[in-house]
Amino acid sequence: MSVLVVGISHKSAPVELLEKLALDADGTVKLITDVLAGEHVSEATAIVTCNRLEVYAEVDRFHGSVEDLSGLLVARAEKSTEALLPHLYVHYDEGAVSHLFQVAAGLDSMVVGEGQILGQTRDALRVGQEHGTVGPALNTLFQQALRVGKRAHAETDIDRAAPSLVSAALERSVVPVAGARTVVIGAGAMASLAVAHLSRGGADRIAVLNRTTGNADRLAAEYGAASVPLDALPTELAEADIVVSCTGALEPLVRLADVVTVRGGSDRPLTVIDLALPHDVEPAVGQLPGVELISLAGLAEELRGLEATAGVDDVRTIVGQEIAAFLAVRRQASVTPTVVALRSMATAVVDAEMERLATRLPGLDEATRAEVLQTVRRVADKLLHEPTVRVKELADAEPAVSYTAALAELFRLDPDAVDAMTRAEGQS
Repeated sequence: MSVLVVGISHKSAPVELLEKLALDADGTVKLITDVLAGEHVSEATAIVTCNRLEVYAEVDRFHGSVEDLSGLLVARAEKSTEALLPHLYVHYDEGAVSHLFQVAAGLDSMVVGEGQILGQTRDALRVGQEHGTVGPALNTLFQQALRVGKRAHAETDIDRAAPSLVSAALERSVVPVAGARTVVIGAGAMASLAVAHLSRGGADRIAVLNRTTGNADRLAAEYGAASVPLDALPTELAEADIVVSCTGALEPLVRLADVVTVRGGSDRPLTVIDLALPHDVEPAVGQLPGVELISLAGLAEELRGLEATAGVDDVRTIVGQEIAAFLAVRRQASVTPTVVALRSMATAVVDAEMERLATRLPGLDEATRAEVLQTVRRVADKLLHEPTVRVKELADAEPAVSYTAALAELFRLDPDAVDAMTRAEGQS
C-alpha cells in the first residue's frame, strides 16, 4: 500500500477554477467518503482551504486510483475532463510524503510560510478520524506532518517573514487599519485572524457578522468587538471603512446593488477584502468610485513568484531532514514483517525437529534435551542474523521492497503470515 495525492491549488489553477471546487464541511465528508468507496482505496482524507483541495488516499494500485480520484474532482468542478486535468497534480508514495510535509510547513502556501495551513492540516486529520476514513497509514503520516509544521515555526523566523493571507491583504489596503470602522463577515479561522489583526492594528470599531449568531458572539467577545446580526449587513456597510469577508456561503453576500444603495454615490474610501471561495463579494463592487476590492485572485497574482526570505531556507532544511527520517523509518517498518515471519518460520522448524528428536530418542533426559534445543536455536539465530541485519541496512539506502520480496521468495515464506505481521505493525 502507498499514499497517493491528487490535488489542485493556487499554483496550478486560477482562482475562478478553484471556486468550482470549493467545499463546505458536508461536501468534504462526502468527497472523502466517495474516495474511500473506491476499489483500490483503504484510507482517505482531504486538505480543503480557500486556495487548495488535495485528496490523500492509501491505495494498493496507482493508475486505477489516480483515474478514480481525478474523476471525483472533475465531477465536483462540473468541468470537462480535458478542462480540469491540466490543472491537477499527482504525488505518489515518497513524493506524497514530501509534498504533505512541505504543505504543513507552509512552503507551498500562497504566502510562503503562513501558519494557518497547519490548522487546516490538523482539520483534515480530525475529519478523517471522526468519520472513520483515516487508518494507521494516514494517521501516522499526518501526525508527523503536523510535527514538521510545528518544528518549522518553532525553530525558524518564518512566522515573522510570512504572515497570513489576512495580514497580506490588510497591508495592501489603501485605508489604514488604525482608527478604521471595520466589518468582518464570518466566524471561522480566517475571520478570527481578521478580527485579531484588526484589533492589534487599532481599528476604531470591529463588527462581526455571521449566519450563526452564537459563533459571532464568541468571536466578538474574545476581542471586545460587536456581534451584529447578518441581516444588518447593509447598515454596517454604510458606516464601514474596511470590510473583510470570509464565509462558506454559496452566493455572494456583499452585492453591488446593496453597496450602491448605502453609499449613495459617495466616493468615500472603502476597502473590501474577499477571502472566500466561492467569492463573497460581487466583483463589480470593485468598480465603484472610491471602492478598492482585494480578492483572492488579485492576491494570488501579486504574490505569485514572491517569497519570504527570512527563515525559508531553514524551513526547507528542516523539511528535508524530516522527510529523510520518516522515509527511513517507513523502510525499516516495511522490512520488519518479513524478518519476523522469517524468524517465526525458523522457530517452527526448530520446534518440529525437536519433536522429531523426541520421537526417535524417547529416553533423552531433560537436561540433554534442553542443551540440544539451545544449541539448535543458536545455530538458527546465527544463520538468520546476517541476512536480517543486511536487509535492514539495505532498506536504509535503497527501496526495501525488492529485498524483502527476495527474502520471502528464497525462504518460501507464507504470504499470509507476512501480511498478518504487516497488519500487526500498522496497528501497533
